[in-house]
Amino acid sequence: MVPVATLPAAAILMGVGYWLDPTGWGANSALAAFLIKAGAAIIDNMSVLFAVGVAYGMSKDKDGAAALSGFVGFLVVTTLLAPATVAHIQGIELSAVPAAFAKINNQFVGILVGIVAAEIYNRYSHVELHKALAFFSGKRLVPILMSVAGILISFILMYIWPAVYGGLVSFGEGIQGLGEVGAGIYAFFNRLLIPVGLHHALNSVFWFDVAGINDLPNFLGGQASIDAGLATPGVTGIYMGGFFPIMMFGLPGAALAMYHTAKPQNKEKVASIMIAAGFASFFTGVTEPLEFAFMFLAPALYVVHALLTGISVYIAASMQWISGFGFSAGFVDMVLQTRNPLATNWYMLVVQGLVFFGLYYSIFRTVIIKFNLKTPGREDDDAEEGAVAAGSAETGELAKQYLKALGGHGNLENIDACITRLRLTLKDSSLADEKTLKALGAMGVVKLGSNNLQVILGPLAEIVAGEMKKIPVSEDLSSVKLP
Repeated sequence: MVPVATLPAAAILMGVGYWLDPTGWGANSALAAFLIKAGAAIIDNMSVLFAVGVAYGMSKDKDGAAALSGFVGFLVVTTLLAPATVAHIQGIELSAVPAAFAKINNQFVGILVGIVAAEIYNRYSHVELHKALAFFSGKRLVPILMSVAGILISFILMYIWPAVYGGLVSFGEGIQGLGEVGAGIYAFFNRLLIPVGLHHALNSVFWFDVAGINDLPNFLGGQASIDAGLATPGVTGIYMGGFFPIMMFGLPGAALAMYHTAKPQNKEKVASIMIAAGFASFFTGVTEPLEFAFMFLAPALYVVHALLTGISVYIAASMQWISGFGFSAGFVDMVLQTRNPLATNWYMLVVQGLVFFGLYYSIFRTVIIKFNLKTPGREDDDAEEGAVAAGSAETGELAKQYLKALGGHGNLENIDACITRLRLTLKDSSLADEKTLKALGAMGVVKLGSNNLQVILGPLAEIVAGEMKKIPVSEDLSSVKLP
């Protein structure tokens, strides 16, 4: 999520640029050209940003040496697998080089290199070499090892990348060939993969240039993309437009339904959660705090939500009601893209959104009551006991409470966070008290394998993770009160 966090900057710069000059995309305004090109500098280099960002984000102590290693590895791999280099190494004509190598500079490779760089950093950043080579010990050793790893990665990819690329292209073309129906199918699976965080892998196929679709950068390119033959009004953006009615209107409608169906004694607590989560969904398009509030408590409702998302994206694509985003389908991105020449009939997404607000509210309310689903505020009394809102305690104290509920420092091998989740590696997952974690305000707890745990906190996750890391290992948590 570190490289993804740069996209809002690109969206704001390019969005303001198109507001200033929606027809000339900078030809009629030097300021507009300045802003659009500045945003494009981020979008056009997403591959290397993934290599650097993933390496940094997955390193155990978020060190710059890991980021540098990701950059070094990316340079090695993309240079060795460039078409001209492949032709030279394999002794073939440039024209005979598989088309896959012309697309080696992509987010998939950036993510792969970033993961390897982070693993090398985590394993070897404290290695001490012989005195004669002492200068290259520790963190200085990591970029050197990554350059060697880059050679090995290149050797492997030289033989398997054409098959991997071909598979990705076939998958993308298969969905793309279904047109509006394919867009709806993609959106359905996009939501279904949210619980395990793998929706980003699916997004990379359709939003970026892994399989040649590149919907997001081509949309943000606006008139420049149209002139270059990379974008078509009414087509480019079909994998994004239909998300606006869901994130801005549908999910807030679901939040209202869950509030109205909560037990009377719990309405105040549920209101605080739903207002915050609903606002985040509408304004920024960050939906995880709201989705995790019900996906595990009422999984049937979550499947309904995924189906409605697929239908929304299908309708928007069919009607050519299209807009795009640089971060997510929230109010900010919609406003910024209104003057993008590829945003066709974008205002109809608001009309569609109002309809979906009603659909979500009525469907969620009916299903919750008919099947007595245990959505927030409707849990059994013993599950509700001591439940509090996450924001009711000071962040430092809250971090201590979460740490104690997870078994203390002695039970934690790694503490990390993305935008909305604590990502933890535990020595003994049975020591984590899921009921207490939820009572502290966690919207969900996801177990991945035997030792990996994700705690869904919403936008507070990264702050809490930082505070947990600051707590001394020697500190006694016995006096920390838990709900």
